[in-house]
Order: sequence, then C-alpha cells, then structure tokens
Amino acid sequence: MENRRVLIVEDDEADRMLLSAYLQRHGCQLRYAHDGLEGVEKARAWQPDIILMDSEMPRCSGHDASKIITQDPRTRDIPIIFISGMTAPEHRIRGLLAGAVDYINKPFDFNEVKLRLAIHLRHKPPAQARKKNSEAETAATNNRHMIVFHSTRTHLLKSLSVTPSMKELEKLTGTNSKHLNAAFKACAGTTVYEYLREERMKEAKTLLQQTHLAIQDVSHQVGFADSANFSTAFKERFGLTPRDFRKQHS
Repeated sequence: MENRRVLIVEDDEADRMLLSAYLQRHGCQLRYAHDGLEGVEKARAWQPDIILMDSEMPRCSGHDASKIITQDPRTRDIPIIFISGMTAPEHRIRGLLAGAVDYINKPFDFNEVKLRLAIHLRHKPPAQARKKNSEAETAATNNRHMIVFHSTRTHLLKSLSVTPSMKELEKLTGTNSKHLNAAFKACAGTTVYEYLREERMKEAKTLLQQTHLAIQDVSHQVGFADSANFSTAFKERFGLTPRDFRKQHS
C-alpha cells in the first residue's frame, strides 16, 4: 500500500484518526473529506487510488456521493469502499447499488482493512503512474499530430492551384480523414480545407501586393477556377475586393 493515494471521507473524527494512523504507518498518502460533497470535490481534484467512504454523513451521504463519483468520467474508475457501523445485509446491498466495490464494518479490524485495500488495489496502477502514462500518451499523440500536420501541409502548399482530394491526402500521409482533421485542429485550430483556404487567401494577398498579375491569374494561382468566386472569398476574408485591396496597397 506504500505511496498509494487514499481519500478518507468520514465525518467522525475518531474513526478518521484511527484509519489515518494505520494507513500512514503503511506509507499511504492521505487526504480527508468531512462529508460527501467535499469527498466528490477532492476525488475530482486529487484523483486518489481508492476511497474509504462513510455511508452516513450530514449534508451529503456516502451513498449520494458514491453515485456522483461513479457516474463522473473523471472519477468513475476510482474504487469506493464503504465504512459503516450498520452491518445488516440491506445496508450492504444499498452501498453496493450506490457504486461501492466493498464494505468494511466498524469498529475496524485492521487486518481486514489491509486485505480489502490490497484486493482492490492489486490490479490498479498507482495514480502517479497513471498520470505519467497519460502524459506520455498525450505527448505521443501530439507528436503524431505534428508529423501528420507538417507532412500534409507540405503537400497542400506544394501547389496552391490544385485542390487534392481527401482520398489523395490519406494515401500521401498514410492516415484517414478523421486523423488528418484532428491533427490540423490540434496544430492549427482548423480543418484541412479551412487551412488550405486560409493559405490561399494569404498567398493571394501577397500576389496582389507584390506583383502585377491580373486578378484572374491570381485567382487561378490560388486554386479558384472562377475569378468571381475568388473575389467573393477574398472580400469575406479581408473586407475588400481584390481590386480595391490592390488599389489601397499599390
């Protein structure tokens, strides 16, 4: 149990201190909550490995808190063990129906506490390890996004006059449209074709400012077969028609 994160949700100070003293001797990292609502908040913020939850507390009972925790995607994988002085079968059943994985009776038998914690933590990686794994997965995903983005961007910018189909881009980059758009969303905040349109508008702006090409030729160079459509798109983006833009910046 060493270095395991245990959240104790218990309104009775004596019981809280008993559990705390025992778990600290076994190297557990502890946090405390005095009622169910505080327990829910600390479970979300701290992400413990396991929760020891009193079933009956003021303001918000353990049963209500357990339902919230087990239905929240952020906390639903955290096992909850109820601790209670009520030993009747109906109380145990009520606790299990609320989402608890186990039940420990008061007064505590600490051999039982140790055994039940060990059982439910046996196949669960520590919270800190889960965080590292999550960070590693995020970094790997971001790296994949960057590779796909830069590879696709190179193909798109090679010739702005040509609009490659999504099938062509999938073949060129070895991925699918969902991943292509996810990569562009992550790296540029747009979809693939929104990005291409923006790059075309930027290139058109440069050509209008720095060359004497006819507007129709500019539209063809940035992938518009029809100069009227180009003028409409340019005005939507920059607030001026290509002709007015060139007059202002000549």
